[in-house]
Amino acid sequence: MNGDSDVGALLRDLVPQVVGTLVRRHGRFEACEDAAQDALLDAIVQWRKDGVPDNPLGWLTTVAYRRLADRARSDIARRRREATVAAVVRADEPAESGPADFHAAGQDDSLILLFLCCHPSISPSSQLALTLRACGGLTTSQIARAFLVPEATMAQRISRAKQRIRTAGATFELPPPEDRPERLGVVLHVLYLIFNEGYTSTSGADLHQVELTREAIRLTRALRRALPDTPEVTGLLALMLLTDARRPARTDDDGDLVPLAEQDRTRWDGVALKEGIELTAEALARQPMGPYQLQAAIAAVHAEAGAADETDWPQIVILYRLLEQVSPNPMVTLNHAVAAAMAHGPRAGLDLLRPLAEDGRVADHHRLHAVRGHLLEMAGDRAAARESYREAARRTASLPERRFLESRADRLSDTAG
Repeated sequence: MNGDSDVGALLRDLVPQVVGTLVRRHGRFEACEDAAQDALLDAIVQWRKDGVPDNPLGWLTTVAYRRLADRARSDIARRRREATVAAVVRADEPAESGPADFHAAGQDDSLILLFLCCHPSISPSSQLALTLRACGGLTTSQIARAFLVPEATMAQRISRAKQRIRTAGATFELPPPEDRPERLGVVLHVLYLIFNEGYTSTSGADLHQVELTREAIRLTRALRRALPDTPEVTGLLALMLLTDARRPARTDDDGDLVPLAEQDRTRWDGVALKEGIELTAEALARQPMGPYQLQAAIAAVHAEAGAADETDWPQIVILYRLLEQVSPNPMVTLNHAVAAAMAHGPRAGLDLLRPLAEDGRVADHHRLHAVRGHLLEMAGDRAAARESYREAARRTASLPERRFLESRADRLSDTAG
């Protein structure tokens, strides 16, 4: 394993195990996570120069432990308090501990770490950032670039998140059984948001942030390994794979967005589609039925259509009706409206959109105006469709989406006469 991409993938697999090991042994999540990041940076430099060591997990853990000890000694020198030594570096533990000292046989604390990063005491944006850093092994600068904020801003966000977790008195252990379903829902939602931000960036010049989609898929795979009998975890992984499989066809050579109906389906990733369809079947065979299973089922119907006009829209409408019962929200209604228009005509879709104009969660969102424009165009109302497209273009911060919406409006202007 010598390639940079292989080293990066290995490091991202190992970092959460290192953080988990240190936190379980010493507590102080903030200090342990910082130490693991220091070790990560050391590994990036040294492994790419000298090659991956025989025991990469042991190497990383040992270096992280030394960094933790160095931080403790610096703190001791500054505060002159012997109690800090006892809290972080026990007197009977040498700083040169070997890898075997750190890891119980077969123990991997990554799942606990994922729950900790999604602790309810911190905001959703902080949960995203902390999960990517502590569980994903991304550096603060990488996360800042992905979310288009200054590195200093992202560093403050991550630091505040760790402080909030400490203040909340969170312990490094799985939530009690009665709290796990709700907490797992938060974890799945965070992974879903990371994937969505990577698949369709909410702002900036690029439609995709491939690093984020890959990281979301990798973390969801890890979660499924830890919870193989949880159908919603399987459903989320299936949804990600089926959706990401379309990415090669979503933009043209100029980077402009290509809508689903116009995509060259031969460019879809067949391997990801096959795995996604198989995982969807597995997830749908289990009860209860959750939102990610149903969204995966919808994506599978699209994937199984050889061409856009072969899509089983009535089946998709049925699935959206079920999804609205299980997880009602305006974005589901938006997608339901498109499916209804395709199955039963544009007026059926426009009828579903009307209540959303009064829904504060989506009334000002560019997607509502974009969908309305699409359905009005289907209905033959070119002037109203053109205005909706232009309003959507004004409201989006994504440059590829803005170009696409403006091109739709311009095309209607060209044909209006």
